[in-house]
Amino acid sequence: MRKVSATTVIVAVTVAVSLIANFAPNVAQIQYAAGFIPARVSGGLLLPGPLVPVWATPLSSALVHGGLAHLGMNMLMLAFTGQETERAIGAKGMVTLYLIGAYVGCAAQWLAGPMSTAPMIGASGASSAVVGAYSLLYGRQRAKAVGPIPAQLVHIAWLAAAWIGINLLMGFAFLQGGIDVAIWAHIGGFLIGLALARPMLLWRWRHA
Repeated sequence: MRKVSATTVIVAVTVAVSLIANFAPNVAQIQYAAGFIPARVSGGLLLPGPLVPVWATPLSSALVHGGLAHLGMNMLMLAFTGQETERAIGAKGMVTLYLIGAYVGCAAQWLAGPMSTAPMIGASGASSAVVGAYSLLYGRQRAKAVGPIPAQLVHIAWLAAAWIGINLLMGFAFLQGGIDVAIWAHIGGFLIGLALARPMLLWRWRHA
């Protein structure tokens, strides 16, 4: 019997929880209670009602999305890059990378606006970490060394610069339409994915 991949489990659980939340009559309250709110971390915001503990909101926020389009985009990106990344770093590595990506993405969003009271929801930070690892593990390296800087570091720098540029442009475009996108979570997640791709690969095969 074929073993179910960690990527499939993450996608299935996220889709199930998001659909339940999106079709609940109190969807706005759920998003606020489960979302990552930077001001809660900074200690400058007291909210009434039941809330997910602030330390757990990077995880709970990844399970709740702002509509079907938001959910579909994140899960398609995760499903495509996650299966291949998991083949390289294994199921444990995949889960570890995803969880770290969720926390680093929220940390980046907090650094960008520590007193923001807007709840951040969605798996963008965690998924971006997987995309970052996938880009490094499977992308064709065409960069050349620049002086004392080796080609591998130049390649990583180009990947980081491209992702940051794309997300800054995307964030600006969406903002013109009145939609606030957590671009710093995308950027933070991607950068930690780049940083952890090789260590995760070595960790997996060292313990094989």
